[in-house]
Amino acid sequence: MNEQPTIRLAVPQGVLAGEVIEIKVMIQHPMESGYRRGTLGERIPRNIIKFFRCSQEGETIFEAEFHPGVAANPLLTFHMLAQRSGILDFEWTDQTGLRWSKQAELSVT
Repeated sequence: MNEQPTIRLAVPQGVLAGEVIEIKVMIQHPMESGYRRGTLGERIPRNIIKFFRCSQEGETIFEAEFHPGVAANPLLTFHMLAQRSGILDFEWTDQTGLRWSKQAELSVT
């Protein structure tokens, strides 16, 4: 993994088993489409995140594929059924294969 960009996670704590919870994740990334031009008319190279995955103990909870039209600093909100406590793994992969990850603990009672 390379240098870690700013990643923000919002994972509720102390949830009840069987409860549907909302998770929010954001990664700081320019998400350049490759279609824009700089101030001197030069093409700004494409630089996008291609894939996001959230998993718990290897089981995929949510995944998404990104395209050039996604805004900078993409924010995702998704829901999951809280069944057990454990570590949630969040991973982003860019167009070159670079990966960033962060973890959060989910506490289910």
